Amino acid sequence: MKQRKLNYRFHNPNSAEDTADFLCKLLIEANAGKVERAIEEAISKCAEEGEYIAEPGDIETVEEPVNIRRRRAR
Repeated sequence: MKQRKLNYRFHNPNSAEDTADFLCKLLIEANAGKVERAIEEAISKCAEEGEYIAEPGDIETVEEPVNIRRRRAR
């Protein structure tokens, strides 16, 4: 008996822009731990080498969220 090949089809009702936005957010969330570890390692390395590290009062904060949205080329 011959086996049949499985054929999968995915329907994505979202626009390409929405899909790219979702994937970007997903990848950022998935790699957040790696980024935090890399930042901590860089901070400890700078502290060991005696380089300047900003104090919490020296850092500017952004009050409103930043929208990272990919725009289509025109």
